[in-house]
Amino acid sequence: MAGQGRGRGRRAGRGRAAGCALAVLLSASGCSAPSHAPDATTGAVRRVLDRRATAVLKHDADGYLAVVDPGASALRTAQRAELANLTQLPLTSWTYKVTGVQRHGTTATAAVDLRYRIQGYDTAPVTTARTLTLGRRGATWYVTGDRPADGAAQPLWQQGPVTVVRGAHCLILGVGQDLAKLRSIAAAEDAAVPSVSEAWPGTWAGRVVVLVPSSLDAMGALLGSPAASYRGIAAVTTGEAGGAGAAPADRVIVNPEAYAVLGDLGREVVLTHETTHVATRAHTSPATPMWLSEGYADWVGYRRTGRTAPQAAPELQRAVRAGDLPADLPTDADFGFSGGADRLARAYEGGWLACRMIASRWGEEALARFYTQVGDQPRREGATEKALSDQLGLSPREFTTQWRAYVRAQLS
Repeated sequence: MAGQGRGRGRRAGRGRAAGCALAVLLSASGCSAPSHAPDATTGAVRRVLDRRATAVLKHDADGYLAVVDPGASALRTAQRAELANLTQLPLTSWTYKVTGVQRHGTTATAAVDLRYRIQGYDTAPVTTARTLTLGRRGATWYVTGDRPADGAAQPLWQQGPVTVVRGAHCLILGVGQDLAKLRSIAAAEDAAVPSVSEAWPGTWAGRVVVLVPSSLDAMGALLGSPAASYRGIAAVTTGEAGGAGAAPADRVIVNPEAYAVLGDLGREVVLTHETTHVATRAHTSPATPMWLSEGYADWVGYRRTGRTAPQAAPELQRAVRAGDLPADLPTDADFGFSGGADRLARAYEGGWLACRMIASRWGEEALARFYTQVGDQPRREGATEKALSDQLGLSPREFTTQWRAYVRAQLS
């Protein structure tokens, strides 16, 4: 596994964006079977894939197809189209690592890690697990099948022709999308990046890769999960939690169906929210509670919009006015799907108001320091408590009491 990732998303609804988060990995690793093949077979498979990798970087269609079984006409057609899609990507590296081979006579199955980098964005390779089947004709091995490993995602270039739009701060990769739409997303992302940099004092790359698949189903395939999991979610961010130093760039994945129903403000909030996750990734870890990671991203998203608390937190306001003031800060479970859309919205709104309260009472820099200290802790236990004491001078109970009073005052 390349690293543990946490995906985050924003849900579209009623003309505004209400949050929705879920754990996803852009690059899921499959379990590779132990090798039962002689070293000669493993070496032969490596040489086949090395030739394939060279052909990708050289945009060499003949070389790419030379390693594909001559009799597999459907596969050769698909592989030719795949290479044409790959030529649109600004790749700076493309390699395969064979992690296991099982041979059965003249056929073999290889567990492979595909590693690639996008120029100007990835400081380390993105890794995605593949399962390749091969057949031997005479003394030569050929590829007869290529699919994601169990649980791994389908890459964008296998979904159709890729259109690339370059922004000042972003790279937009779309499949099945109108060029004007992709340019609009690039313009919105170019506005989001400086907004995030203004709010977040930490160092980050200041550039974002955005993937725009053709449909909700295609989005699910990109994430290696059922499409229904993302219905109504305008976008998610994937990457490695705590990823500092050399690491692949996060990917923001847009759901074209949910994103399309948002107005200009909703799209601004969604992309700024997701970009905040990219910026804060190095200081987001398993120690970071969801109310803080999602609340902070929403705080940055709404920071320059002029939205009032009732406008940005309608579900929580409804609850407060009905006499249902939350007793505690939202738990990680509150950000799941099982509790329903209203509970989910209240969780996001509660986290946003907690971060908004910190920024208004202790200052924006204190909020950023608090976020950083929590995420930099080695474990969840005690992380928030220590940061509350160090940065705000409060115990968890005191903070919760102040938050509840703040929520009541803002939404009553």
